[in-house]
Amino acid sequence: MISELGEFGLISRFRRPIKTDSSVIKGSGDDCAVIKFDRKGYLLFTCDMITQGVDFLPGDDPYLIGKKAVNISISDIAACGGKPRYCLIALGLPKKAALTYIDRLAKGFFEACGKYKINIAGGDVSSADKLTIDVSMLGVVKKKDLVLRGGAKPGDIIFVTGSLGGSIRGKHLKFGPRLKEAQFLAENFKPTAMIDISDGLTQDLGHIMEESRAGAVIYEELIPLSAQARNLSEALYMGEDFELLFTLSPQEAKRLALKRLSVYKPIGQIMNKGYGLKIIERSGKEKPVKPRGFRHF
Repeated sequence: MISELGEFGLISRFRRPIKTDSSVIKGSGDDCAVIKFDRKGYLLFTCDMITQGVDFLPGDDPYLIGKKAVNISISDIAACGGKPRYCLIALGLPKKAALTYIDRLAKGFFEACGKYKINIAGGDVSSADKLTIDVSMLGVVKKKDLVLRGGAKPGDIIFVTGSLGGSIRGKHLKFGPRLKEAQFLAENFKPTAMIDISDGLTQDLGHIMEESRAGAVIYEELIPLSAQARNLSEALYMGEDFELLFTLSPQEAKRLALKRLSVYKPIGQIMNKGYGLKIIERSGKEKPVKPRGFRHF
């Protein structure tokens, strides 16, 4: 049963038989696939699906649903240091959906794409029991600016943008992807690893740890709680914040700190793999943490 295997077990099962040719620089296992393009850059390719009852509710504003569908793919492109350029939008629509609802949904698509100068190059429509939206997005990144999950090294400083937790109380539909912030980092500070926080801080930090073969320590007093977060647990595990989680060498971290940009906040440090993941509580006590967050199965 899928429920016994779990989301990441299922993904691993799919990944095992996949074979790619030399044109694929990075396939499954990161925020985007990375494809050879030209002498100076790569193509970034990502897709994200959202479904009624899982990612939004029947009573949510379709305009905000449409924006979210596009913005989560922009967030993936941002996490790799790139710029989004083109997208395809596939819709599964209930037959009894009102045209006014669909028009407002489309307005969300158009405004999100227009804001970031993304071309909607086509898509597909099918009937479905519940509204389902899949956005496939193509972006570009300079080779020197590409950031993946697997480059973090012991001693690197862990940062997040913005604040975390409580996203279900509104942010998950109203967030703005950290595209400008990611490009600033990629072009000026050479992050060693980066991911967007879609499934929870500890789970997504766990992905960096796994791909980088490293451990990590984070500090409770440094984790920025959002105004909507009811407790630390929501910041650690809730997800759908769509903030950036990234690592910098100590030297680059110092350079960034000197900029005094409040959006970038240090929360911990990369450790050797055997350390695992731990949090230092406000009392000073060191506590092991299991990477966990939202999972579909």
